[in-house]
Amino acid sequence: MAPVDRPTVERYDYICIGGGSGGVASSRRAASYGKKVALIEVSPYLGGTCVNVGCVPKKIMWYAADMADRLRHAADGYHFRGVPEPDFDWRTFKLQRDAYIRKLNNIYENNLEREKVEHHPGYASFVGKDAIEVIKPTGEKYVMHADHIAIAVGGCPVIPSNEKIPGASLGIDSDGFFELEDQPKRVAIVGAGYIAVELAGVLNALGSETHLIIRKDKVLRSFDPTLHDILTPWMEHTGIKIHKHSNVTKVEGEKGQTLTVHTDKEGTIEVDCLIWAIGRRSNTESLGLQDIGVEIDRKGDIIVDDYQNTSTKGIYAIGDVQGKALLTPVAIAAGRRLSNRLFGPEKVKGDKLSYSNIPTVVFSHPPIGTVGLTEPEARQLYGDDVKIYKSSFRSLYFSQIDEEHKEPTVYKLVVVGEEERVVGVHMIGQGSDEALQGFAVAVKMGARKKDLDDTVAIHPTSAEGEQTHTLRYRR
Repeated sequence: MAPVDRPTVERYDYICIGGGSGGVASSRRAASYGKKVALIEVSPYLGGTCVNVGCVPKKIMWYAADMADRLRHAADGYHFRGVPEPDFDWRTFKLQRDAYIRKLNNIYENNLEREKVEHHPGYASFVGKDAIEVIKPTGEKYVMHADHIAIAVGGCPVIPSNEKIPGASLGIDSDGFFELEDQPKRVAIVGAGYIAVELAGVLNALGSETHLIIRKDKVLRSFDPTLHDILTPWMEHTGIKIHKHSNVTKVEGEKGQTLTVHTDKEGTIEVDCLIWAIGRRSNTESLGLQDIGVEIDRKGDIIVDDYQNTSTKGIYAIGDVQGKALLTPVAIAAGRRLSNRLFGPEKVKGDKLSYSNIPTVVFSHPPIGTVGLTEPEARQLYGDDVKIYKSSFRSLYFSQIDEEHKEPTVYKLVVVGEEERVVGVHMIGQGSDEALQGFAVAVKMGARKKDLDDTVAIHPTSAEGEQTHTLRYRR
């Protein structure tokens, strides 16, 4: 079923606004129950932020950066002869990366077709509680009706206005990073969150002079303190110039040429590219939500209950647009559960997503994995019942690498009560991103530290650091 340009029925069972991960997953699940389903997407490319300008191309760039480090280690540590200093061809790699993303877009389209979900290209807005107006790419309009409508339009990066910071528009956002045709020789990134950290790590490893401008003294401040206490100095050690307690006050220059970034602390920084990574906002403007009674909060996120219901009956919100746990697997899980509840058999009529103990990773250098409560959160909830077990070591991989380049690894368990139930796992170090999934299952199941101790370790791996005597107790 190719994209359609008009309604094929008078009334649909379900319409999803947004063709990202959440909308596609929810619409396909609804269609699997035999319902008449339509999906509306304004972009020419299905997959949303994750596929096009987020998780997938970001991880591909992380692999390229990691490869650069491995090539250096191959020559200096593992004594492979004839390994040259990495010389990254950004322009050629971008074409290859983008071709892969287009392949994924086609897979998404084919999946919709296989499930008989109608794909309507265009911009959607509400003209009634059960009515959606679609403005086609040609400018033509038509109206669709449905019993149930899910809003899954995601979010977009924020850039300060030129009124707030003169010249701010000379910079780009994280979407713009993936449009860069050439690698910037000098780059400044503003922000201390995971997007800023990931982009800084990639650019630095690939050889760009990299500046990171942060308002406080640590990156990833919302994460467990052990993680940002380890990562911040290591980023500096690898050559990233972190400008702490700094705010951008003005940007001068022209796009495509040298930019002069002024800060309120350390004077000016001259770069070829400025990237704003200071947060995201929901795409709730111009949807007509106020006309149909859908409530949003002061940040623009749609307010929902535990079942993704908005304040207007028959209208739901899933994914980043509802402001909780802005992660692709969360949007997918919430979307599928919503369709289960609305259209599935009796056994799934009560389906909803639990937003507790959601695992997440940061593709920093080294990577981070985390699930559950941070130590401060646990102490606030459980007080003196909290115990901490921590292990610090170096991955065996680095045994052959010069001391200067040995990445740190730290694993931390947050446990509570006499039974030492594990309420938080926080990991930084090589392989932490891959190792976390199994520990996330354990936390979700209410595992105790004894359960980890009773599991025979896999040796030699970094993951065994969560299960052996190397975890040291600290109250």
